[in-house]
Amino acid sequence: MVHLLKYSLHHTTEIKTKLSKRPLRIGIVYDRPEDYDHPEGPPDRFAEFEPDSTIKAMEEAIRYLGHIPLRIGSPHKLLSPPSDVDLIWNIGEGYGTRNREAWAPVLCEMHELPYVGSDALTLSMTLDKALTKEMASHIGIPTTPFSVVPYSSDQKLTLSSDEHLLDTFPLFIKPRYEGTAKGISPLSIISTREQLISSILKLMNEYRQDILVEPFLPGPELTCAVAGYPLIPLPVMERGIHRSGLGSHVPGLKPSDPIQTFDVLSPELESRIAAWSKALSEKMHILDFARFDFKLDAQGNPYFLEVNPLPTFATDSTFAILAELEQKPYPEYLGEILSHAIRRLKTT
Repeated sequence: MVHLLKYSLHHTTEIKTKLSKRPLRIGIVYDRPEDYDHPEGPPDRFAEFEPDSTIKAMEEAIRYLGHIPLRIGSPHKLLSPPSDVDLIWNIGEGYGTRNREAWAPVLCEMHELPYVGSDALTLSMTLDKALTKEMASHIGIPTTPFSVVPYSSDQKLTLSSDEHLLDTFPLFIKPRYEGTAKGISPLSIISTREQLISSILKLMNEYRQDILVEPFLPGPELTCAVAGYPLIPLPVMERGIHRSGLGSHVPGLKPSDPIQTFDVLSPELESRIAAWSKALSEKMHILDFARFDFKLDAQGNPYFLEVNPLPTFATDSTFAILAELEQKPYPEYLGEILSHAIRRLKTT
């Protein structure tokens, strides 16, 4: 225990020394398809990777604070990070494993390099949709019942003994360890047992991981971002819904298809969602920023879906819309989020 305390103190001192400089050289960790030599896989395998416009928006936010942005590239580059970088702003998703989002923070910690955002354990836990639902339920946040179908390389399914759930249609299926709606399409909405089995086999063959099965919620989708130090919930927003009942952000939906909103966000509902988002942030030790997603059932009851502590900062994202609502230039809005993260690192 003494050795651990000494290391912790040394590590904190190293971080504060790095962050005492002005201006800071802030490295951005991000992915590009060419960083990963995996041509096989589903069409949306790189859907989480950010476009160049997102990296530019982050660079503008760094410059807004008077610091210097550096493009690091993929998490692999942190195996031997540049010697002159003071801080990492990570949006690197990694590729191919359930711990892929943890790559960058683990390497940062190995090199005693400070970084903003949640740590490796939190990123791995939140990428696991089943584990996150269990943790949300444990602290009283409503989430639908679910079943996990274990991955089988020989395509032999082991369905849950919970026949009541698996025979209550419509159901909804998705990969257990993905984000950005990867693996989700109108075909994810299941109406029969035959369709359930064939769709699980197809999804399992494409994504090579466990499949989550849960009731399909047909109602509106709501999202709540949190940011700052300490974390505070930001205004809750309603997402548009495709005619299939899926959120309009799902990849592969036709842009020409009509999108519907329902104006369901009452002050009472917003207050509940904000409180749940803050409580789960504390439970899962989320830091600096995240986005929580909820959906309503046919009766208007809200249920937690998932949380993303590596949210997109794209110029059409939740954070960009919030900046517009506050009538702030996006570099200023993102810069404020970054400044809170730097203050946290300097004071904790």
